[in-house]
Amino acid sequence: MELKDKCCMVIGTGISGIGAAALLYEKGAKITIYDANKKVDIKKVQEKLGEIKTDIVIGEFDYDTIPSYDLLIISPGVPIDNPVVVGFKEKNVPVWGEIELAYHFEKGTIIAITGTNGKTTTTALTGQIIGAWVKSSYVVGNIGNPYTTQVDKTNKDSYTIAEISSFQLETIHEFHPKVSAILNITPDHLDRHHTMECYVETKERISANQDKNDICVLNYEDSYLVDFGNNCNADIIWFSSKRKPPKSTKAQKSVYVEGDLIKYTDGSNDFDIIHVQDMNLIGVHNYENVCAAIAMCVAVGVPLDIIINEVKRFKAVEHRIEYVATKNGVVYYNDSKGTNPDASIKAIKAMSRPTILIGGGFDKGADFDMYVACFHPMIKLLVLMGQTSEKIAAAAKKQGFENIIYAKDLEEVVHICAAHAKPGDAVLLSPACASWDMFDNYEQRGRMFKEYVHLL
Repeated sequence: MELKDKCCMVIGTGISGIGAAALLYEKGAKITIYDANKKVDIKKVQEKLGEIKTDIVIGEFDYDTIPSYDLLIISPGVPIDNPVVVGFKEKNVPVWGEIELAYHFEKGTIIAITGTNGKTTTTALTGQIIGAWVKSSYVVGNIGNPYTTQVDKTNKDSYTIAEISSFQLETIHEFHPKVSAILNITPDHLDRHHTMECYVETKERISANQDKNDICVLNYEDSYLVDFGNNCNADIIWFSSKRKPPKSTKAQKSVYVEGDLIKYTDGSNDFDIIHVQDMNLIGVHNYENVCAAIAMCVAVGVPLDIIINEVKRFKAVEHRIEYVATKNGVVYYNDSKGTNPDASIKAIKAMSRPTILIGGGFDKGADFDMYVACFHPMIKLLVLMGQTSEKIAAAAKKQGFENIIYAKDLEEVVHICAAHAKPGDAVLLSPACASWDMFDNYEQRGRMFKEYVHLL
């Protein structure tokens, strides 16, 4: 779509909305930016927009204005069943997300990564490897760097490594990565997607426009993805933390864990990549993330020596089983990005010492039975805060875990943990919930946790 002089509405005044408005402005579009939150400060929005000229509408939406627009851009936080979005669809106005908008101006090669858990670590690692191989690479998307702010820097030789959430996948149409990856699919965001079937289908959309000339990297240990691999249009590279996946017509190559080695097969020969003890990442889930990153980099032709060197150098991203400090012989870990039970289960399983677990937060409709089931043998105490405290406690007590303490806020949580921890223990913040009941986002929750720990 030619955007010059087109009338475009952007919903959302966060970094995604501002990024979209900036790209539209650069392309000569006429822009209105809208936010339903009546508490939004227009002056602050104008400050974020800088020299970008837009109309700003806050609060009630005038549905009679819809026919005057040529395109609607929605931020990831705006559901596709939002009444305003539905109103645009009913008038046959195209609805795009920030990813789709940016894609129309991409000049290089796209690597796109989704999955319930592990997206940020895998995207960051893949970006680091690609960055060591080529002159121009851009790590964008759900990782916190809007694609729209970087796409105009791309060229025919550049690589864009994009972390894509299910929210962003709802609004892609032509988005076509050369290499895609789905790391895993477990229940999450069911308050938004409503059914597991819808959530699975949304994740699988990342490869919707791929063909046999493209690659889709899939987890051989995920039953949803094994089924999907039979129907995916792209060629497959499997990765596995448990075995060497079998070869097939569509899948000759794979990356897998054998003993303590991560290995790669090109279909004919096997290559040792790295011993897991030579990495800075811990836990089987991180071995899977590394396998996926290696598979994607192999798919675009990165030499193995560069891959090996960068995997050795890579350190855990902030808020993902991040080492914080050792206080009085107690090791503190920040896993604030554990925003669903499956992510937190992976963090718990990575612990190798008696652990005090911090849980609870915003209720996304998750079930906590599996979360509690993995407490044995490492979790010695559960400290709960936030909206889901009672729900998690009920699940724990149902399975016979009674050592539970409630706290009113994160500062109190840290002091409770410090009082009950013994030298040799670990304290793990891995809430299994989103942060929105008490914090702006999981980053704020994690950084506050680290601040309180450092003050001990």
